[in-house]
Amino acid sequence: MMNGKTVIVTGANSGIGRSTAAGIVKLKGRVIMACRDRSSAEEAAREIQQETGADSSLLSVRQLDLASLTSVHTFCQDIMKEEPRLDVLINNAGIYQCPYTKTKDGFEMQFGVNHLGHFLLTHLLLDLLKRSTPSRIVVVSSKLYKHGHIDFEDLNSEQSYNKAFAYSRSKLANLLFTLELGHRLEGSGVTVNALTPGIVRTNLGRHVHIPLLAKPLFNLLSWSLFKSPEEGAATSVFLACSPDVDGVQGKCFADCQPQVLLDKATDREVASKLWDISEVMVGITT
Repeated sequence: MMNGKTVIVTGANSGIGRSTAAGIVKLKGRVIMACRDRSSAEEAAREIQQETGADSSLLSVRQLDLASLTSVHTFCQDIMKEEPRLDVLINNAGIYQCPYTKTKDGFEMQFGVNHLGHFLLTHLLLDLLKRSTPSRIVVVSSKLYKHGHIDFEDLNSEQSYNKAFAYSRSKLANLLFTLELGHRLEGSGVTVNALTPGIVRTNLGRHVHIPLLAKPLFNLLSWSLFKSPEEGAATSVFLACSPDVDGVQGKCFADCQPQVLLDKATDREVASKLWDISEVMVGITT
């Protein structure tokens, strides 16, 4: 049970994030739904309340646009001011294979939202997490990290852009971030672990073009082969609350089981370099 625990879930208005929020509320945890679209999040909160019978005090909606460093700063300032504790931060929100666009701060959108926005968010909330120990950070990655590569010469995809590669790179960055953060958090009472949810029926693929004639077949296959959002969220909920992962640090899970990652996702040297460059990109001065 999550009685008395406060959990932030980014992108909690739809898909895996919404199901993660519902799963935690069912366990009596309080969820702060951190979402770009406030009205959509408020509608999702009402639906979760109806579905779970939860008290309205267990769901709180906050505006957070991970494509804006200013929005991330404002969100975190409000949280630090208003919340006495933070037990779990779930970095769930993501953009998948969008056309080439840039965030408000000039970063390639997928790298900017999926990695840099969450990187800054975690950094700014770390003091509160440390004051709330034992606390946890959960990072949602993807098995598509396997196709990614960290090109330090072109992190912003200005020389070339492939939307599938850019997504995979952002998800590899999530795993390297988890690896480095886990190393830095040793002995702090805060743990960080990542997960790959598998192929889930969500609106994440809205930028992927499927020919009109193929859509009925695709929809049929997705219902038979893809996980439901609830199944996709199971590992996020597990990492947020299970005693089985007490003290587990810097690992990646799938279907609630630890995974063996490719060498590219466990390279400490690359993880450390990516961390340093990410700090510069989001304006962290240490």
